Amino acid sequence: MDLLRRGLEWLERERVKHASRNVLYVRAGEAIQVRATIGKTVFEILNESGVAERTETRDYLVLARELVLGGAESTPKHGDQVRERQGSKVYVYEVMAPGREPEWRYSDLYRHTFRIHTKQVGVEDAP
Repeated sequence: MDLLRRGLEWLERERVKHASRNVLYVRAGEAIQVRATIGKTVFEILNESGVAERTETRDYLVLARELVLGGAESTPKHGDQVRERQGSKVYVYEVMAPGREPEWRYSDLYRHTFRIHTKQVGVEDAP
């Protein structure tokens, strides 16, 4: 194994260990708990008039091997939800990206981590 790959794998383990929190990932009624690091991406999209508009997404960095839905490793899909508890509230985010941008991408060279783009669609009282 090459040195760069070993170093990046170590960094990913440390990111999850020290810079992540539990969130629920939901698809069609199935919910799993995953560890996610919170981030953001700023997109610049041209509108119909040719004017650039900036849009920001809330991103969740999740190890690809943890996203197991229906008994199989899965990739994120448009319409899935991430539910993040903060105090007495649960913030609901839907997997989506602006314009024709993809809803997710790999965050690393070796495809260990998904960067999932989302938009807040709701807030609920925590159970």
